[in-house]
Amino acid sequence: MNRYANKKKIKYIKGFEGLVSLLDDSNDLTKRCKFNFSYFISNQDAGQDFTDWNHKQLTDLLNKFKSYSASPLDFWRNERVGGGGLKVLEIYGGFPSKSDFTEPKGIPHEVQWGRFRLGAKVRLAGFTIPTHLHNNAHSETGEFFDKNTFYVVFLDRDHRFYITEKP
Repeated sequence: MNRYANKKKIKYIKGFEGLVSLLDDSNDLTKRCKFNFSYFISNQDAGQDFTDWNHKQLTDLLNKFKSYSASPLDFWRNERVGGGGLKVLEIYGGFPSKSDFTEPKGIPHEVQWGRFRLGAKVRLAGFTIPTHLHNNAHSETGEFFDKNTFYVVFLDRDHRFYITEKP
């Protein structure tokens, strides 16, 4: 190193080596799905609150969020899991007619209801924004709709959101 070199400047510049940018072509942040809990409801008999789940169940849930949020929702719509080949994310469209849950009144009627399969009978029920609204600005807020966000409404430990089996 040149004895007249600015050592502080060199050290400062070296601090930027290896950093990634939001604008890098290889950055996939915009593709990763998001989970939103602003519509979460825990007061229906069929569902649970976080306090109803034990430490292991909550840890498993957070690990699933970590795993699922690494890919877009479209990936999980096509990813199959389990012996029956169920999809990780199933979008039903409307609220299921065979459900022990009641459709909440405060949720927009245009949403696409669905569920994430977390394991065995455990599900995460909620909705997404219809694809045709993606990247459209809301007329009042100016903010853009995002089809890559899953809005969590219910924790469903016992597979009661969309009933497919007879008791």
